Amino acid sequence: MKKLFIYIFLILPIGLFAQELAIKNSPNFGKTVAVFGGSVSVIPESNTAKAMWEESLDMKITNYGVGGAGFSSLQGKSLQQQIDEAGVFDIYILWASTNDYTNNRAIGEYIDYTEFDGFDKEKLVTQAGGINYCIKKIYELNPNATIYFFTSSKAFNNRGGYDPFDENGMVKYVDMQKKICDLHGIPYLDQFTLGGYNIYNKDLFYRDPIHMNDAGYKKLGELQVAFLAFPN
Repeated sequence: MKKLFIYIFLILPIGLFAQELAIKNSPNFGKTVAVFGGSVSVIPESNTAKAMWEESLDMKITNYGVGGAGFSSLQGKSLQQQIDEAGVFDIYILWASTNDYTNNRAIGEYIDYTEFDGFDKEKLVTQAGGINYCIKKIYELNPNATIYFFTSSKAFNNRGGYDPFDENGMVKYVDMQKKICDLHGIPYLDQFTLGGYNIYNKDLFYRDPIHMNDAGYKKLGELQVAFLAFPN
């Protein structure tokens, strides 16, 4: 028994050291990061997750998110506007909110505001057009930029906010987010599917139907760190 205890005592630090070494070998270790989004990306509780990025990956984070924002040009201080004001960073994170969905902004088509429609500015009112605008603008700011996308997380203000089989629910917005990422080769973290939130545990992880509490962001932060460390 004593030998077993000594073995466990010795092997645990080695395992932790190996984990830390692996994280430091991440291509994103020590990078500068700009974050764009709505309230879910910028409320005080979200700092719980971002502190985990800083601690694990030594990231230097600048927040551009604004409460109420969406990708549609009609939705608050949109992510389009946020990126118009941004500088040069190593990594740009588009953190999708629920606002385009909850405010019934048009989803659009994956070709909105792309070379396929001649960059039609009338399509900037759709979620799809807004996402395509953001990606194009980032590459104009920094051709060497790395872009990552965090999809909308589940919301519990109505069935459509969390039911992936609701034909008129938020999953349609999330599916379009992922489709556009696939078009441009942008790695994405499917927070809607992988977040692990449901009607049975939402009271543990959400402070209200849309926004997570500190525990929720800690849970999400673990997922985000794993993704940001090795996104491909």
